[in-house]
Amino acid sequence: MEQNTAYIAQVSQRLKKLYTAAVFDILDKMGLPNQCLDLAIKPIDRTMRIAGPAFTIAGMADPRTDEEYGNVSDVKDFAFFRRMYPGCVVLVAASGEQRAGHWGELMSVAAKARGAVGVVIDGGIRDGNLLFQIPGWPVFTRYLSPIESRLRYRIRFIEGPVAVSGSLTTHVRVNPGEWLFGDMDGVIVIPAGRIEEVLEKAEAIGNTETAARAEIASGVDIKTVFDKYGRL
Repeated sequence: MEQNTAYIAQVSQRLKKLYTAAVFDILDKMGLPNQCLDLAIKPIDRTMRIAGPAFTIAGMADPRTDEEYGNVSDVKDFAFFRRMYPGCVVLVAASGEQRAGHWGELMSVAAKARGAVGVVIDGGIRDGNLLFQIPGWPVFTRYLSPIESRLRYRIRFIEGPVAVSGSLTTHVRVNPGEWLFGDMDGVIVIPAGRIEEVLEKAEAIGNTETAARAEIASGVDIKTVFDKYGRL
């Protein structure tokens, strides 16, 4: 699928000027309240922010050897890295496997070399200290683990709809190309067809809150400010 690199970069830049709470409020009012991933999925550093269309990877607990696994399309020879594109966010759904590290430093280096801008993992990450050494590479994960995934976990498919643990629902469906936006509060999924609407409304909220913040800081009564702007 051909990607508009310039458009992805522009939207990502706009998203990163916002914060997830404002985007959640917008989606909630649009009748899309269940777009927040499990709150246990957090950045490994609170300053990390991530934004981009999802490049989805689905995996599961699997004890098979390489010989038993066979030649799964796009997986055995790591061909899926060649399908990544500039601006994408790698999204790994580990389907409840809760011990192994499903992604690590060398895979991050490979993904970044293909243009990916970060990774979100509903599962575990390895090589935590080394990941901090990759400049401009945000990592959002459920946990860190030294445990090798081989003989414990396998990728099932690439770039299909995945089920990621949710916060208000058991799972959130994420389709390839849907937008992921994360900061220290959590990760939000934005339908690709609604991204412009969400951006415009969230940016308007940001402007409103900037004005309200200035008035509160100057000593204006908080009730007066709330009555004026409708935001706190």
